[in-house]
Amino acid sequence: MSFFHSHVAPMDANLSPALAQFVTGHLSIHVAAGCGDGLATLVRGLGARIDPADSHYLRVLVSRSQSTGLLAAVAGGYPVAAVFNEPESHRTVQLKAPAAEVVAANEDDRALLGPYVRAMADRLRTFDTPEPYVHTLLACAPDDLAVIRFTPRDVFGQTPGPRAGAPIAADGPAP
Repeated sequence: MSFFHSHVAPMDANLSPALAQFVTGHLSIHVAAGCGDGLATLVRGLGARIDPADSHYLRVLVSRSQSTGLLAAVAGGYPVAAVFNEPESHRTVQLKAPAAEVVAANEDDRALLGPYVRAMADRLRTFDTPEPYVHTLLACAPDDLAVIRFTPRDVFGQTPGPRAGAPIAADGPAP
């Protein structure tokens, strides 16, 4: 079943194993899409994984109830960007795609939510962020999950520093 379904044809851009491991490593995730008015809508992601049915696709989990604007923008065919940040090192990468689709979360997606929240709580403990705060920040009922599925076409390093914003090879190393 697909919510706001739009067809997205696979492209030839795959992420290197290092980049795929990085973006699926339970990082801080933000997903954005254009809205057609010059602004963007943005939500916090709740996990990511490579689509096991087709490794050209990345599946990013979001709360459906908190993402109505994003889901509508994706359904409207607007470009999508996702930023993956390792909080304790600030290593960051941004993936962009000209289009995406919203698909229903399956059991494997829902199974990712708990480990993702626990891993983020561990990561943010470095900054003395109380674990209950992280669990509240990332709270989502499993039946509220939606998946933004897209094929990354452009990859940018966004780690703060002189190379922030520079394109990086999709088949290259992690930032």
